[in-house]
Order: sequence, then structure tokens, then C-alpha cells
Amino acid sequence: MPDETEKKKQLFQLFTDITGNTKIVEPMKKIHGTLRDSDAVEREIALIMREMQDQGVFKTKLKPIQMAKLVCAYHSGKNDTEIARDLGDEKLSKTVARARVRMKLFRDLDFKMPFDQDKMVELLQSDKTMKDISEELGISPSTLREYRHVLEAQSDEDMDRYLERIRDVMEDRDLTEQMTASATRDTLGDSIDITEAELIDVT
Repeated sequence: MPDETEKKKQLFQLFTDITGNTKIVEPMKKIHGTLRDSDAVEREIALIMREMQDQGVFKTKLKPIQMAKLVCAYHSGKNDTEIARDLGDEKLSKTVARARVRMKLFRDLDFKMPFDQDKMVELLQSDKTMKDISEELGISPSTLREYRHVLEAQSDEDMDRYLERIRDVMEDRDLTEQMTASATRDTLGDSIDITEAELIDVT
């Protein structure tokens, strides 16, 4: 015996086959039409990124709109290589990683250091060169710089007011998506109920 979801799908298909009526899907189109789309979210974040760059608190070769896409892609679960690919050039993955860290968009991998983090902090505060420190920790100077960038970004408060605004935009987006999903489910459910009633009348 088909479950409730399958039953609704069958009823929906039967209704459209019999009547050719697509009226019941129109409310969902209206729901989507009244909400901010992803492009609007990206434009809003890009404006904040442009302001940050104009104020000199953030430097990167990525354009504001690329940074906006980076932020959205990060929150969608994409890794740095995937984000770089979305920006049009997979070779930008290291640039993406540095910009992401600077924006405090951390990943667990950023903190998986093959040595004690406190030891690295102590060495960085010493008079030793980056080359000496990297040799002592058993990593390359470039890897040491990446780890240092993570620690510096953690403690840097210069961009916090801008990052808070970006978080607000993302939270609004998440709320919008939740409302869309809920409203779509409710609309489809109501529409199917109407379909069931009309089918009963027909038969």
C-alpha cells in the first residue's frame, strides 16, 4: 500500500492528467517570487565587502562579488577548491583559503596542526626566523605562514563589525529558505487536499 507522500504524488498527477489544470502550483510560484533570491544576497554581501576594501581593513585580489560568492559557497558546504572552481579558476584555491580564513570562516582542518599550537605561538613570539621555526616544527615555511594566518585571524577584531553585518545577511537568507520550505510544504499540502476533494466529486 503506498505511503502518504506517494499517495499525494499519484493524486497530483491524476488531477493534472484529468483536468489539465496547473492552478494548484501557482501559489508556490508566488511564494518564491516574493523572497530575496541568492543573487540579491550576494549583492548585499558584495556591498559590505567593497566597503571593507575601501576602508583598507581587508585586502585580496578577489573582487567584492567574488568574495560574496565565496561566503555563500562556504555556508553551502563547499571546500576551497570547489569555491575556486565556482569563481572560474581552480588555481585560486589558495587565494580562496587565505581570504576565507581572514573572514574567520574557519574549517576544522585549519586547526589540525601536527604539533602543539602553544609551542608554535611561543616560537612565533621569539626572535627566531620563520625558516628556523618551520624547521623546528617539521613543516614548510609556507605551511607555517598559513597556520600563522589562522591564529592572527582569530585574534583580529578590526573586521568584526563588518563580519557581523554579513552574518546578519546570511541568517536572513537561512530564515528565508526555512520559510520558503515550510510555506511550500503547506501550500502543496493544501493543494493536494483540494485535489482529493475534487477527485471525490468527479468520481
